[in-house]
Amino acid sequence: MEALRRFFRLKENNTTIRTELLGGLVTFMTMSYIIFVNPQILGVTGMDHNGVIAATCIASAFATILMGFLARYPIALAPGMGLNALFSYWICGQMGVRWQIALGIVFIEGLLFVFLTLFKIRETIINTIPTTLKYSIAAGIGLFIAFIGLKNAGIVVHSDATLVQLGDLRPAYALVALAGLVITAALMAAKIRGAILVGLIMTGVIAMLAGLMERPAAIFGLPHMGTVFLKMDVVGIFANLGFYLAPVFVLLFFDLFDTVGTLIGVGEQAHLLDENGRLPRAGRALFTDAIGTVAGAVLGTSTVTSYIESSAGVAEGARTGLANMVTGLLFIFALFFTPLVTAFSGGIKGAGGQDFYPITAPALIVVGVLMMGNIGRINWADFSEAIPAFLTVILMPLTYSITTGLAIGFVSYPLIKLLSGRGKEAHWFTYLLGAIFAAGLALWALNNPAFR
Repeated sequence: MEALRRFFRLKENNTTIRTELLGGLVTFMTMSYIIFVNPQILGVTGMDHNGVIAATCIASAFATILMGFLARYPIALAPGMGLNALFSYWICGQMGVRWQIALGIVFIEGLLFVFLTLFKIRETIINTIPTTLKYSIAAGIGLFIAFIGLKNAGIVVHSDATLVQLGDLRPAYALVALAGLVITAALMAAKIRGAILVGLIMTGVIAMLAGLMERPAAIFGLPHMGTVFLKMDVVGIFANLGFYLAPVFVLLFFDLFDTVGTLIGVGEQAHLLDENGRLPRAGRALFTDAIGTVAGAVLGTSTVTSYIESSAGVAEGARTGLANMVTGLLFIFALFFTPLVTAFSGGIKGAGGQDFYPITAPALIVVGVLMMGNIGRINWADFSEAIPAFLTVILMPLTYSITTGLAIGFVSYPLIKLLSGRGKEAHWFTYLLGAIFAAGLALWALNNPAFR
């Protein structure tokens, strides 16, 4: 015990072993919904559910424990929400990339993150991207994820007349999803620790009672991940490198923004920042995040990043990496509940053979709400900032394409700045990105049969 106190400097951080253990438990409860949701999101690419469950748990445990040991911060890591949506719905969906190559893209992105961290180039890249676009892209992905959740619940459905409309709320799957959403929202509003996880479990119980979900044949089961472990295809990327560079850099940007934002946010809450507002050992924390992404790709999951939900553990008093040891061990423990997780994250056949996911849908909607919080940071009084932000946010769900929202945002921002006589407010790198995305949109339009 004394060795733990010395290594994690519990006395200097005004904390105790008991407080750290409790903080680690609360952090796990708050973010463990990813074990249920990640397989459902990555599963649309054809990846095996059980393999993704195992990869999610192991990658989260590895990166979280490494953060606690190397940087000694109470900041846990797991496959990022939003980043997994980019993986499934943009790279594999819109771009038509096989998931094996997509894992290779994540692997290369992780290696670039390691390089940028070791050579301290990350700050330059982060500072070149307009703050408005950082916030609007995060908010747009949140709206897109919430839209997917509403669609998975059968609450929003296709309409030939109006594109989308309110679905039939009479089927059991829609009623279960609505009940789960109300329960989860109430738990969030009451500030219950682990509200998303508790809401997800309660929704699953309701689905089971309604006969929508079969009781799992077993609760405990040995994990297996052979279907996704070491299945990444890095060689295939170099066969068409120009095509795959865009997703590599987009994932890299998002990983950088997510990580830095989380480190600053949680660090400030835990009073870990120095007098200049900087986080000591930030290099180690960023290095851990980068290594976690590389390991996650090898194991078979999308980009691993720092979780803002770590703030829940900090609120319980966690101040050191000892809390991360607890969170990481609990992710390992969760591995042996794979049959239970599979049952909760599986789909339900509805009318016309369509798959619905009423158990995980409420979690997606609530996560979308959390990500939409970024929209309040946008300067809506400045139209050169507000219009690109609005187009970015609204076009992601309306076009069912994260790519389109990204492209329009990066094209419209420097263009509006330039035409309004404020061109110097946009960094030259933003103009470069705008030109690249504009060229991409032009090529897409020329090759789209609907426009011929």
